[in-house]
Amino acid sequence: MPAPDAVDRILAQWGRERPDLDPQGFGLVARLLVLGKRLERRVERALAQLDLGLWAFDVLATLRRQGPPYCLTPTELSRETLLTPGAMTNRIDRLETAGLVRREAEPSDRRGVRVLLTEKGRELVDRAVELRFDEARDAATRLPASERARLETLLKRLLAELERDPPE
Repeated sequence: MPAPDAVDRILAQWGRERPDLDPQGFGLVARLLVLGKRLERRVERALAQLDLGLWAFDVLATLRRQGPPYCLTPTELSRETLLTPGAMTNRIDRLETAGLVRREAEPSDRRGVRVLLTEKGRELVDRAVELRFDEARDAATRLPASERARLETLLKRLLAELERDPPE
């Protein structure tokens, strides 16, 4: 049995202060949130080697995964990265200034714009994705393979259920 963690302490405090609360689910969700923050910090440290933030990696990797010519519209990028259009515009502006992406007219709709990964952006994201995969493997191998497989299956099931909720 693992040693008590920060979430156990929080649950004990709420149990003392508000015994009327139903703690079912809190431990799971709280641990997922704490793990998410810890894993995000690990990824940020790995990407810092390339002077790249996670926000930039997300956009560049999303474009790279599309295959040649590595492009999407800003709306598609927003949807793929779960960002608001305003936040995406800001990110595209910053990446364009850095020479990692460029905007060009959408050939099928002169009013539309698409965002393309530049050669510089593709080279950077190809190096970054290797660091990203290495970091993920390092984090995941803290658990035995059989436990990783079971956890991944359970998390996949939970995510699929939560994705059924109406969009925000």
